[in-house]
Amino acid sequence: MRNRSVTYSSEATFQALADPTRRAVLDLLRRGSQPAGEIAGAFPVSRPAISKHLRLLRRAHLVREHREGRHRVYQLNPAPLRAVASWLDQYRTFWKMNLTSLKTFVEAEYVKETKQAAKTNIKTVPGKR
Repeated sequence: MRNRSVTYSSEATFQALADPTRRAVLDLLRRGSQPAGEIAGAFPVSRPAISKHLRLLRRAHLVREHREGRHRVYQLNPAPLRAVASWLDQYRTFWKMNLTSLKTFVEAEYVKETKQAAKTNIKTVPGKR
């Protein structure tokens, strides 16, 4: 059996990140640890709904929970996001290469059109042939 505290499922991470409310919870936790009640108070949905979101984030290892007295305090665990960053890096490389190629093409076309327009203007000047 794998040690789930150090092995992260990228599938669970992506599923957790698919929901905008869970992404907003993670954004909130970027500022620092917060009790569940304060997290719930920041959203217009019910506390049980936020509790469910927190549970899914916890299962995906995106947040850590600990108790302080009667309160459950949550903090962001950024480690599973490395899988997301790695996945996105492949697309960043792809788009950078393709956008660079597009830029080169557009600039070459612009130069061609500018030369073509210059030749056309010389031919249409009155008194010159």
